[in-house]
Amino acid sequence: MTVDLHESLSLLPTADASTRFAGTAGLPLVIEPRHRSAASVEWLAEHRDAIDKIVLRAGAVVFRDFGVATAEDFGRFVQTLSGPVMTYRERSSPRHEVGDRIYTSTDHPPHQHIFPHNEHSYARTIPLRLYFHGLRPADRGGATPVADTRRILARLSDRTKQRFREKGWRYVRNFNDGFGLSWQTSFQTDDPAVVEEYCAREHIGFRWKEGGRLRTWQVRPATIRHPRSGEEAWFNHAAFFHISSMEPDVEEALRLSFREDDLPNNTYYGDGTPIDGSTAHELRRAYLAELSTWPWERGDVLLVDNVLASHARETFEGERKILVAMAEPHTRDDI
Repeated sequence: MTVDLHESLSLLPTADASTRFAGTAGLPLVIEPRHRSAASVEWLAEHRDAIDKIVLRAGAVVFRDFGVATAEDFGRFVQTLSGPVMTYRERSSPRHEVGDRIYTSTDHPPHQHIFPHNEHSYARTIPLRLYFHGLRPADRGGATPVADTRRILARLSDRTKQRFREKGWRYVRNFNDGFGLSWQTSFQTDDPAVVEEYCAREHIGFRWKEGGRLRTWQVRPATIRHPRSGEEAWFNHAAFFHISSMEPDVEEALRLSFREDDLPNNTYYGDGTPIDGSTAHELRRAYLAELSTWPWERGDVLLVDNVLASHARETFEGERKILVAMAEPHTRDDI
């Protein structure tokens, strides 16, 4: 970790709050109130500038024992630190809304793990911040590990970094072929004209196939400069959506069911050439080497700088309800 714990402590009055690292590899930083008077929306508002600096250094911060018990509490927490909450657009994960732009983090089955990723890295407008709320942690497992994307980038070979910097990455998606979200769900409309307008505006290529099916593709840079700190970070879904990142039995079933260009999701270099298996493996290895696991406690709020940290999900047992909100939209000018 590049974050200095004592320096982080000095940004907040130590009489009000304490900080410590909770994860197996450092992240996230945990902020806990020392007194009930500090566990309030007013306290957050008063120390917003200091919290902003801490988040920019650490990348991921957990607020523990701040009295966030409901989706409504969570919404107020998010708006206090980041203003208006964003709507979930260009969807790739099954979720449902439980409050005003407050969603379940994912509705994937408990036995499925979710690989580390940065939310909406394939989109032109991204949320700079993600907020997660531990409304009901799982009985066993179900952690939300995080990883520093600056360190992930540093782990990659010069050859891999140079190739992705030159070519970018391409995300190809096929809708309504019987696997994954429909285009109606992803784009939140039943009108093809609305989809076409959205794609044109957001620099997404598209082609309608027989039977109202849809293929889209978008080319994006593989890294991003943080709009506030200027730091370069690894920022893409190149490993996440690559067919080789699927469980072996799932990958085999998909390859037997679909042609290469009809796979539900797949990634390539920006010029359309394949990402070879060894490079995809290198990317996955870099993510997993930096992944830091920590245990949820009921009421926790995890604030993730969506550029500086990726997030994942472990498998779990029992009931689990983790909420998510996206905030602080940033439209990239390098797309």
